[in-house]
Amino acid sequence: MSGYGDSPPAETVATVQGRVAFLDHVLQELGMRRPVLVSPSMSGRFTLPFLLARGDRLAGFVPIAPVSTKDYTAEQYQRVQTPTLILYGDRDASLGPQALQNLRHLPGHHVVVMPDAGHACYLDKPEDFHRALLGFLRQLK
Repeated sequence: MSGYGDSPPAETVATVQGRVAFLDHVLQELGMRRPVLVSPSMSGRFTLPFLLARGDRLAGFVPIAPVSTKDYTAEQYQRVQTPTLILYGDRDASLGPQALQNLRHLPGHHVVVMPDAGHACYLDKPEDFHRALLGFLRQLK
């Protein structure tokens, strides 16, 4: 992600609209039609505004304790019609529950709390993570 790790910051993603446009461009360049966005942690800065603005272009959304959930209102979340699987580890004592508190306003969501897993639950419990993810993907149209 631009501005994180060794990548330089980019003006184009400095705003919410810029991040939506950037992710939209990436998906178009990859030729992806109705993808499922899997969104761990910091990626929430890109995926949440995209979900709210263009969620109709997604087949599904899988937030994994993403950041920025508190930046949006219950009413904004309630307008989203994208099937959603909310995932987090039970040892993620801050970001996981905070994300759930905000994302619970998404209609038609399912929640999976992974036992004995931390913030990066997909690394702590990869088999459980993949089982939950694949189960969600199978039920999508």
